[in-house]
Amino acid sequence: MAEVAISGRVTRPRMSMLAQREALWGLLFLLPSLIGFLVFYWLPIVAGFALSFTTWDLLSPPEWAGLANFQRLIGDTSFRAALLHTIVFTLGTVPACMILALTVALALNQKLRGVTIYRTLYFLPVVSMLVASALVWQWMYLPIYGLINNILGAVGLPQPFWLSDPKTTLLSIMIMSVWLRLGYDMVLFLAGLQGIPRDLYEAASVDGAGRWARFWYVTVPMLSPTTFFILVLSLINAFQVFDQVYIMTGRSSPGGPGGAATTIVFEIYTNAFVFTRMGYASAMALVLFVIIFAITLVQLRLQRRWVHYA
Repeated sequence: MAEVAISGRVTRPRMSMLAQREALWGLLFLLPSLIGFLVFYWLPIVAGFALSFTTWDLLSPPEWAGLANFQRLIGDTSFRAALLHTIVFTLGTVPACMILALTVALALNQKLRGVTIYRTLYFLPVVSMLVASALVWQWMYLPIYGLINNILGAVGLPQPFWLSDPKTTLLSIMIMSVWLRLGYDMVLFLAGLQGIPRDLYEAASVDGAGRWARFWYVTVPMLSPTTFFILVLSLINAFQVFDQVYIMTGRSSPGGPGGAATTIVFEIYTNAFVFTRMGYASAMALVLFVIIFAITLVQLRLQRRWVHYA
């Protein structure tokens, strides 16, 4: 709209009836999504924040507890163990998955025969039902009849009691989680690789850069926005891991033998829906939110140093 000067002031004309009508219709179309966003996203966040300062067993009315839940968390060994397991899971799965996904993406970015089929096969775990995938892996981890131990035994390697041994329970879930997310990260890396101009590689080759130099000085910097995006999503998802733990250990030994694979979200679920300590579980959820928010904020600050936007 053109600005109009009146008495030395710059004013803007009012919206026309047509523009107002279009804005109203736009709001009406957005209203269902906004209502869903408020009801299923913001309302649970506000309710969880309020419940973290109460004691509530789902039957009696909530009672104000102040900071008692958070004081209890400080001395809760189960929560500290779950936090440690979550950190180990995150540090083990995120780098491994990103490195493997980048390696596969580099391989599938070449002109190979049947490359579309390979890309589809790597992406299949992402679109498969997580429950079905976890049950298949649970069968593969069986000590005697499992596929993995049969292969290890055939080549003369030790055959661990994967999900039954506290030393290997968390490792088993980590391996399955890397396999599950590999295809998703691979597709993102592949999209980033295909967005790098070929002229940069040609110019680097003319300057005498070898394959490794082209990867380190062209691919890595140009791929840094994609890497940053995957890193943020991977860390957030890793800190919220629950499904694999619940499905693969929930029926026989919840959280693994001796709680060896208990994560923060699994601990929240146990306190909320098994012991009906909703206030205490909400306090755990709030602490988890603060941890994820702090990690994401640090990444946003540090990305200025290593992320290069073309």
